[in-house]
Amino acid sequence: MADAITVTKVFDLKGLACPMPVVKVSKGIKEVQVGEVIEAHTTDPGALTDFPAWANTSGNKIVKTDQDGDVIKFYIERVV
Repeated sequence: MADAITVTKVFDLKGLACPMPVVKVSKGIKEVQVGEVIEAHTTDPGALTDFPAWANTSGNKIVKTDQDGDVIKFYIERVV
Protein backbone atom coordinates (compact mmCIF):
# COMPACT_ATOMS: atom_id res chain seq x y z
CA MET A 1 0.00 0.00 0.00
CA ALA A 2 1.30 3.45 -0.95
CA ASP A 3 2.25 6.02 1.63
CA ALA A 4 -0.33 8.68 2.39
CA ILE A 5 0.27 12.05 0.76
CA THR A 6 0.61 14.94 3.19
CA VAL A 7 -1.02 18.00 1.62
CA THR A 8 0.16 21.44 2.72
CA LYS A 9 -2.37 23.58 0.83
CA VAL A 10 -5.60 22.96 -1.13
CA PHE A 11 -6.68 25.03 -4.12
CA ASP A 12 -10.38 24.99 -5.07
CA LEU A 13 -10.34 25.79 -8.77
CA LYS A 14 -13.72 24.27 -9.63
CA GLY A 15 -15.61 26.26 -12.26
CA LEU A 16 -12.53 27.99 -13.64
CA ALA A 17 -11.80 27.51 -17.35
CA CYS A 18 -8.43 27.08 -19.02
CA PRO A 19 -5.90 28.54 -18.44
CA MET A 20 -6.89 29.81 -14.97
CA PRO A 21 -6.42 26.55 -12.98
CA VAL A 22 -2.81 26.27 -14.16
CA VAL A 23 -2.19 30.02 -13.68
CA LYS A 24 -3.47 29.88 -10.08
CA VAL A 25 -1.43 26.77 -9.25
CA SER A 26 1.66 28.23 -10.90
CA LYS A 27 1.44 31.25 -8.58
CA GLY A 28 0.15 29.34 -5.56
CA ILE A 29 2.81 26.64 -5.51
CA LYS A 30 5.29 29.34 -4.49
CA GLU A 31 3.36 29.64 -1.19
CA VAL A 32 4.67 26.24 -0.04
CA GLN A 33 8.20 25.00 0.55
CA VAL A 34 10.18 22.74 -1.79
CA GLY A 35 9.17 19.14 -1.02
CA GLU A 36 5.65 20.05 0.11
CA VAL A 37 2.53 18.99 -1.79
CA ILE A 38 -0.45 21.04 -2.89
CA GLU A 39 -3.83 19.62 -3.88
CA ALA A 40 -5.69 21.27 -6.77
CA HIS A 41 -9.39 20.57 -7.43
CA THR A 42 -10.65 21.48 -10.90
CA THR A 43 -13.62 20.75 -13.13
CA ASP A 44 -11.81 21.77 -16.33
CA PRO A 45 -11.33 18.61 -18.44
CA GLY A 46 -8.45 20.34 -20.24
CA ALA A 47 -6.52 20.23 -16.97
CA LEU A 48 -5.77 16.55 -17.61
CA THR A 49 -3.33 17.68 -20.31
CA ASP A 50 -2.57 21.20 -19.04
CA PHE A 51 -1.25 20.24 -15.59
CA PRO A 52 1.19 17.54 -16.81
CA ALA A 53 2.49 19.96 -19.47
CA TRP A 54 2.92 22.70 -16.86
CA ALA A 55 4.66 20.33 -14.42
CA ASN A 56 7.03 19.22 -17.16
CA THR A 57 8.00 22.79 -18.08
CA SER A 58 8.07 24.17 -14.52
CA GLY A 59 10.07 21.30 -13.04
CA ASN A 60 7.42 20.41 -10.44
CA LYS A 61 6.01 16.90 -10.04
CA ILE A 62 2.47 15.54 -10.21
CA VAL A 63 2.46 12.86 -7.52
CA LYS A 64 -1.09 11.63 -8.11
CA THR A 65 -4.23 12.40 -10.11
CA ASP A 66 -7.74 11.36 -9.02
CA GLN A 67 -11.08 11.89 -10.70
CA ASP A 68 -14.42 11.75 -8.91
CA GLY A 69 -17.25 12.62 -11.25
CA ASP A 70 -16.52 16.06 -12.71
CA VAL A 71 -13.87 16.92 -10.13
CA ILE A 72 -10.24 16.20 -10.96
CA LYS A 73 -7.73 16.32 -8.10
CA PHE A 74 -4.05 16.86 -8.74
CA TYR A 75 -1.44 16.32 -6.03
CA ILE A 76 1.60 18.37 -7.00
CA GLU A 77 4.94 18.36 -5.24
CA ARG A 78 6.97 21.55 -5.35
CA VAL A 79 10.38 20.53 -6.64
CA VAL A 80 11.80 23.95 -7.56
